[in-house]
Amino acid sequence: MRIMTKQEIDNDRPSIMEPLKEPIREDINVQYYLYITVFLLIYYGSWLIPGLAFFSYILFFFVPYFLEINNFFSLFTELKSIIALVTFPLVLIGCYLIRLLLIGIITRVFWRITERISPSKSGIIPRNIRSKAANYYHLRSFMIKYGKNVFTKGAFPWMSNWFYRFVGSAEIGKRTTIEESVGNDKFYNIGDNCYIGVNSTLASHLVQGIFGNISYFRIKVGDNVTFAGMNQLGPGCEIHDNSYLLPLASTSKHSILKGGHNYYFGIPLRKIFKKKIMNYLGITRKDIERNENIEKAIQELKSKQKKKVETEEEEIEEELEEEGEDEEEEDIEVSEELKEEELNIDFTTSSAISRINLKFLAVYLPIFWLAGLTISIYWYEYTKEGIQLSTILFLPISIIFMIYIFIFACLIFSKLILILVNLIHKPKEGIFLAEIGDTDYEFWMLRTEIKKIALWLLRNSPLSWLDMLAFKAFGLRMGGGSHLNDAWCDAEFVDVGRKVLIGQGATIMSSMVIGKYLIIKKIVFDDYSMVGGHTTIAPGTIIGHDGVIGAISSTSYCQVLKDNWIYFGFPAIPLKENKYAEERRDLIIKRDVDDEKKFEMDHEVNVDEDKKTLIKLKEDED
Repeated sequence: MRIMTKQEIDNDRPSIMEPLKEPIREDINVQYYLYITVFLLIYYGSWLIPGLAFFSYILFFFVPYFLEINNFFSLFTELKSIIALVTFPLVLIGCYLIRLLLIGIITRVFWRITERISPSKSGIIPRNIRSKAANYYHLRSFMIKYGKNVFTKGAFPWMSNWFYRFVGSAEIGKRTTIEESVGNDKFYNIGDNCYIGVNSTLASHLVQGIFGNISYFRIKVGDNVTFAGMNQLGPGCEIHDNSYLLPLASTSKHSILKGGHNYYFGIPLRKIFKKKIMNYLGITRKDIERNENIEKAIQELKSKQKKKVETEEEEIEEELEEEGEDEEEEDIEVSEELKEEELNIDFTTSSAISRINLKFLAVYLPIFWLAGLTISIYWYEYTKEGIQLSTILFLPISIIFMIYIFIFACLIFSKLILILVNLIHKPKEGIFLAEIGDTDYEFWMLRTEIKKIALWLLRNSPLSWLDMLAFKAFGLRMGGGSHLNDAWCDAEFVDVGRKVLIGQGATIMSSMVIGKYLIIKKIVFDDYSMVGGHTTIAPGTIIGHDGVIGAISSTSYCQVLKDNWIYFGFPAIPLKENKYAEERRDLIIKRDVDDEKKFEMDHEVNVDEDKKTLIKLKEDED
């Protein structure tokens, strides 16, 4: 281990060694058949028992003792009818909880099997070489996704902590709260009494280019740590007890925060002192000192509030006595010259833009009606022979069929309406007035509403990655092997090449409203390009072949990112050439945030033993 020089600290990146030979570039072997099999077993297994229990209750208790009762008054006087009425929501909730439990159990079984075959361990997983380590890393990433979506988007999102602990993907301490986010699912340890704010990400994995590395290192968070929100932690970070991160404070890989009631801010984050904290939060030194002894401060605050209320009540009583009870209220004059139009909110506000959407919601009526009709036909055919044992046993499969029949029916009818709308007014790029009456603006809003419903349904379905089918149906060009990882993307004027990876939480905007103007400009992702998590891509952006833009970055309007280059920042600037496939994989850089030092360390590469001869190691340099 050695301490890096000041110049290396300023550069914030290790030097790249010259390659000994042309690096191997193999596409990742995505085993879709295995993914689908695991998903169906988790899905079907979680529905079977609660489905049988619920339908048994409906058929043998609720129907005969409630639905088939002819006398209305008997529903509320007979004991069995009352029990059926009262227990229905309880049975429904109970079956839902049983299903969540089964999702956890089945996912845990598969998780344990994959861990025995190829255990999760910290290290660099080469992405340009096919290996068992890479295959099972991807399989576990897919396996945890369905359970994560069911828990975080369900009726009891706070149970997601239990799910991660039970499956074994993460260790979470007592009284720790993790708010909604797209990336907190595996390979991290969090202590007791922590708060992880909204859209904060514990990114234990970081993909560095399509043919680069997967940095996969466990994140460790101590006790009493708070993330204000939108905080991003890189792989291998260590956050010690009593560390407080302000909004957007984010780390690079392998950062170490010593904590000890210290506050951190910035990208990459750094320690800030009490004076800056006071300026940021608008508080005094006494407030900070009071926070360290919070129980005493609460008692003092309650005492002051009580005295303040008593004082205000005495003042009000004195004023009433002086003014008297017979005092008349003054009339408020209203100008008759004010017109209704003058009271309207200006169209450039977000509330007015939302009002424009309302008149386009009518297109959902025929879409839902026709899609619902297809479901009704399917359900009629499925149950026309009556409710039998086979009907109940295959109900989970029928449910997923009905879900996707409805979604794809919505997609088909949305596409037909969109074709008609585009014949009336062809979509085009440009800068338009964002105001009511502008044809291009109103048709843009209409196209957005038509596409939104099918995309929303697919993104929230059990197989959320199928949203690529909707994008392709709506005219978005997407090459083979490309996919979005819980990212948001406009559904027009976006071209995505082959093997493009768009990270979690990224936002791809081919259109945006700025002030009184609507900007529409095509975005192009060339083959093998990559967008980091929580990155914003502005209209007109072009990312070249093998181009990479790092996490928590943004592009500017019509920015062009060169081939084989890595960009980072606000807006993104060139960082270095994309040569991750040629780097040493057994070298990591740890960053001590408090002392502003960096340490270079050797680490074992996470790859199959028979593949280690294909990668560059320290021995090769020697």
